Amino acid sequence: MKTRVRLRLVALGISIVVTAGPSVVSAQETRLVGRLPEVTRAQVQSILDSALATGLPTEPMVDRALEGAAKGATSDLIVSAVGRLLGELGVARDALGEAATIGELTAGASALRAGATAEDLTELRLRRPGQPLTVATAVLADLVAAGVPTDTAVAAVLALAGDVADSEYVAFRRNVERDIALGASPSVSVGRHLEGAAAAIGEAFDQAATGGTRTTPRKRKP
Repeated sequence: MKTRVRLRLVALGISIVVTAGPSVVSAQETRLVGRLPEVTRAQVQSILDSALATGLPTEPMVDRALEGAAKGATSDLIVSAVGRLLGELGVARDALGEAATIGELTAGASALRAGATAEDLTELRLRRPGQPLTVATAVLADLVAAGVPTDTAVAAVLALAGDVADSEYVAFRRNVERDIALGASPSVSVGRHLEGAAAAIGEAFDQAATGGTRTTPRKRKP
């Protein structure tokens, strides 16, 4: 019985490939022509075809290949980087959901490369239901790039997830990066600005609960 099921699945797979074949062939990425050695271009195109077959966006991978070419990377490195990005985009989609945008998937892939897990991305989605995640996931990757330990960056992004707007995420990242540039410990800076964000959120909540009036203003921590 299992053998019959396998055969049916194989036959279905062949049918899908044959049906999809012409559309994949017609989707050759012309921007890679002349920018990569022909053998390398063919290998990258094969990866792009795999993305098309699974419904993943190819634009981030084309950009990655062109970036590698512009930087003079070897063919092996370019193919490896594009293939790795394909895998990261697939994991990001599984974590963020089928409705995730190209921007969310690309930022999610960057977060995964920075050390976040699929579970972290899923948790972020749960904490920001119905909201775009592009900025939040990009901030996570940027914090790690600035020197913040991955676990700390993930914890900070998740801690802010339910309460802040995208603009506040960006401000948080800028403040942390500024502190680090001035010599502060990355982890200490993250903790300090998380406290400041929590104070601001508490103040806004109190104002909303009292109709916008306050008899004893709360002082924000520096």
